Amino acid sequence: MTEHGIGARVLRKEDKRFITGKGRYTDDIRNEKQTYAAFVRSPHAHAKVKGIDKSEAEGMDGVIAVLDGKQLTGDGIGNLICGWAVSSKDGSGMNMGAWSALATDKVRYVGDAVAMVIAGTQAEARAAAEAVAVDYEELPAVVHAVDALETGAPQVHENAPGNLIFDWGLGDEAATDKALAGAAHVTELEIHNNRLSPNPMEPRSAIATYDEAEDHYTLYTTSQNPHVARLVLSAFYQVAPEHKLRVIAPDVGGGFGSKIYIYPEEVACLWASMKTKRSVKWTSSRSEAFLTDAHGRDHVTTARIGFDADNRIVGLKVDTIANLGAYMSLFSSAVPTYLYATLLSGQYDIANIYGNVRAVYTNTVPVDAYRGAGRPEACFLVERIMETAARELGVDPAELRRKNFIKSFPHQTPVIMTYDAGDFAGNLDQALAAADYKGFPARRAEAAKRGKLRGIGLASYIEACGIAPSAAVGSLGAGVGLWESAEVRVNPVGTIEVLTGSHSHGQGHETTFAQVVAERFGLPIDNIQIVHGDTDKVQFGMGTYGSRSGPVGLSAIVKALDKVEAKVKKIAAHVLEVSEDDLVIEDGQVKVAGTDRAMAWHEVGLAAYTAHNLPAGMEPGLKEGAFYDPANFTFPAGTYVCEVEIDPDTGETQIVQFVASDDFGTIINPMIVEGQVHGGIAQGIGQAMLENVVYGDDGQLLSASYMDYTMPRADNVPSFAIHHHSTKSPSNPLGLKGCGEAGAIGTPPAVMNAITDAIGNNDLQMPATPPRVWAAIHAASAKIAAE
Repeated sequence: MTEHGIGARVLRKEDKRFITGKGRYTDDIRNEKQTYAAFVRSPHAHAKVKGIDKSEAEGMDGVIAVLDGKQLTGDGIGNLICGWAVSSKDGSGMNMGAWSALATDKVRYVGDAVAMVIAGTQAEARAAAEAVAVDYEELPAVVHAVDALETGAPQVHENAPGNLIFDWGLGDEAATDKALAGAAHVTELEIHNNRLSPNPMEPRSAIATYDEAEDHYTLYTTSQNPHVARLVLSAFYQVAPEHKLRVIAPDVGGGFGSKIYIYPEEVACLWASMKTKRSVKWTSSRSEAFLTDAHGRDHVTTARIGFDADNRIVGLKVDTIANLGAYMSLFSSAVPTYLYATLLSGQYDIANIYGNVRAVYTNTVPVDAYRGAGRPEACFLVERIMETAARELGVDPAELRRKNFIKSFPHQTPVIMTYDAGDFAGNLDQALAAADYKGFPARRAEAAKRGKLRGIGLASYIEACGIAPSAAVGSLGAGVGLWESAEVRVNPVGTIEVLTGSHSHGQGHETTFAQVVAERFGLPIDNIQIVHGDTDKVQFGMGTYGSRSGPVGLSAIVKALDKVEAKVKKIAAHVLEVSEDDLVIEDGQVKVAGTDRAMAWHEVGLAAYTAHNLPAGMEPGLKEGAFYDPANFTFPAGTYVCEVEIDPDTGETQIVQFVASDDFGTIINPMIVEGQVHGGIAQGIGQAMLENVVYGDDGQLLSASYMDYTMPRADNVPSFAIHHHSTKSPSNPLGLKGCGEAGAIGTPPAVMNAITDAIGNNDLQMPATPPRVWAAIHAASAKIAAE
């Protein structure tokens, strides 16, 4: 390891501009002839649009145009799409309802846009939007996934009878039923995975500019994958030809999955820029974000797990109803299917698994990937039912897990995945030791003397990162490949620019990616620049989500570095008149091993570009590119231990200890990894104890502000004890596994297992708010009294 190389705790290079207020976000950008957009949004969850009166708005100060959905579709702008095809068990395709960027005949959720105002200032645009009069015929709405499947429920889309999008299954149902029928013990559990709003610090924003002279569009946007945005906007929405559209994602203040997708606003702003021949800017308010940003989770599941007489798992059967909201978002179909059911094996050796998923429409905000995307839902289910089974069987939850752990690798699960490497028992042991698991009974007794309830809960999670390979996901319905690209440019003076298709929105790529290059060539980290987020600079890339930047994005960079190194050695060997095999690159020099002969790194760069003395037939320059398509997913895993103390008089829960043991494979920068884990745990605590998107029966969003949607605060989040027990992934050259989502995956079941252990009542759903916990405590007391 070098001073700034792999494994070093290097301070983030990008933080200098962030903490001094010099970051450049989409909303910071001002263009010539700048105008502002405001959207007219439906106040109804379900209604026919009978007419739009724009006259008052069009006459207001500063208004340039008032545009509606019929104009948009009349100009040939296509509907938004779902990019992952999922078929039902009978072979029929998914029922994808039409989603126009501006609704034409019907609105399907509160916040659905029907028109947009373009004006000289933001205030003028918003005032005029209020003046647009829309004649609605209100229709009945349905908001809960289970209700959507009931006979006679309001129909969200005409082409989806019974609101069913697809009825999908994975695994061997007959074998699983047989295994459960012969089990010595069966545990059954109903699980609700609550709906969440992603709430990145930076709201979504878009600035679209049409250059009439060049017939060219530029879009600045808060995107996690600008190249995919350009592809979808050109190929599917027909906004502009791909070579006539530049998409730039500058500094982006968090995403958590919610900025993967193309939303109606980006489409509408690009189109409006063409219509008005002006630059059009829109930035979401926080209220708009609650109404329009893709939500996460929202599953209702019944699961049954069976054990033999020796407490080994014989089968797991899962039935899930997944709420996808009013429209199918870009990756929505993959989340409750191939990103969820494929992880139902957890860390356990289970021969028989069957998962059935019914996805439904409701009159709510569309649901798509949110930090972890399917894997948190799977982990929560598996770890809650394992803890419940341990209680029913009267065995230690840690030992039930240990008995059923997968112990040899590679391991083929019955639900597609082949786990490549891990030491699940090692992570369990590390977590239990750090948490003083054996000392818990004494701590519980001491808390009881003070009138408090104390509980401890475990979660042994596994996730799949770096979704791959492209051929495999393509066969499962993915509309794009999931490789990554990179280009390494060594300049004549030896400085290096790395162009990556990955995108950083808080992950620290400008530091960690530079560390890998610094390690490879022994260079100062400040001599290395990471370039990303601009489709005119980086040819193509698949962006950042699913903890893919390390396993996939860095692997592409490593492949390009291999090519650079090979050419560097050829040049140095020619100049120094030695064999390439005699050369090593270290400390910023290309050295002849065992001698004092060497070329400085910048000398090799200069030699490549002056081209005065190159090997015969070699092209000048020193620039190499690579694409990397992984052979397999990577599988981060670990065990979390949560300990809580509860006041039975109020239901107030305090997390008194939280221990994490993670297996992330090779760790580039421990400080950044720990930051990722801290953030994930905070979000996991938010889901378990605080956050919940709530709709009224009429489809009105009742949690549309921070007055009603409770985000974690400092006093909700304890100090974390973060530990690592790692095995390298054999699926990529650096042995990386990914770390960005683990905390949000393993935390909710650990917290809920601890709370239900403390109160002696397993019938508690997330979020475990004080009123819910208090009610569960009293329900348990009443049950004991009745018995």
